[in-house]
Amino acid sequence: MSLHDLSKYRHTPYEPGKNRLVRGLWYCANVLFFKSAWWPYYGFKRALLRCFGARIGNGVIIKPCVNIKYPWRLSIGHHAWIGENVWIDNLVEVNIGNNCCISQGALLLCGNHDYTKESFDLQVAPVVLEDGAWVGAKAVVCPGVRMGEDSILTAHSVLTRSTSPRSVWQGNPAVEKKKY
Repeated sequence: MSLHDLSKYRHTPYEPGKNRLVRGLWYCANVLFFKSAWWPYYGFKRALLRCFGARIGNGVIIKPCVNIKYPWRLSIGHHAWIGENVWIDNLVEVNIGNNCCISQGALLLCGNHDYTKESFDLQVAPVVLEDGAWVGAKAVVCPGVRMGEDSILTAHSVLTRSTSPRSVWQGNPAVEKKKY
């Protein structure tokens, strides 16, 4: 017999933050203009995110095929880069600082489930990338993590804890390899 009974799963008290109409409109905008490879226009994407409540700095680059869960829970500083196929699963706040780079295929995750409970309860925690942080290609930043200023998470690594400034992290789970 399985430890989990998903028929008992409830995501309460979690609340996505906007009504169903706004969430539906965002879903359509996300599919048409962000997840699509056919809409490469950065300025339009920045403006659309701001219309949905995101705080977006100047010069932000958002490449094609990016998936953003809830823009009203997103803050991106000046001159940040979001690469192709990035998924920002911001069930709660994601704060991306100035001059951050999130490389192709990276995941910023704010949610997980409590595997010790039969009901598999949802657990959420914010993600913070301080100024100059770099998330390598296909790397994963887990819920509750704060990447320190100018820290680096190498490609294909999984970051499960916060980093110190100007440090390089690698592996699964990622460990600090050096400071610079």
